[in-house]
Amino acid sequence: MHAGIEGFHVPEPEVVDQATELLRILSDPTRLRLLYALSQGETNVACLAEIVGANPAAVSQHLSKLRLSGAVRARRQGTFMYYTVADPAIHTVLRAVLGAAAPEAAPEPATSQPS
Repeated sequence: MHAGIEGFHVPEPEVVDQATELLRILSDPTRLRLLYALSQGETNVACLAEIVGANPAAVSQHLSKLRLSGAVRARRQGTFMYYTVADPAIHTVLRAVLGAAAPEAAPEPATSQPS
């Protein structure tokens, strides 16, 4: 029907599926807060729990979902797991989503990742 309209197209189904999954992950307020916190640098579960005001067990469950989705990555140091945003594109998404809601809330990309 629109084949004759120059430049008219939609993304491939796989791309739409990936975007939908990312938006689903971001749709939970705790996960959005966690990603916002992690966009500022690497930290552990205990610190994240304090920052977002949730118990560590709940934070661990959310981080597990974020890790499975590819949004965050983890590294072990001794008995602690440290988390960070896995893909710089997440910073762009957070800025767009939070900036649309409240421009002053949009995070700046982390400039360094503490060890």
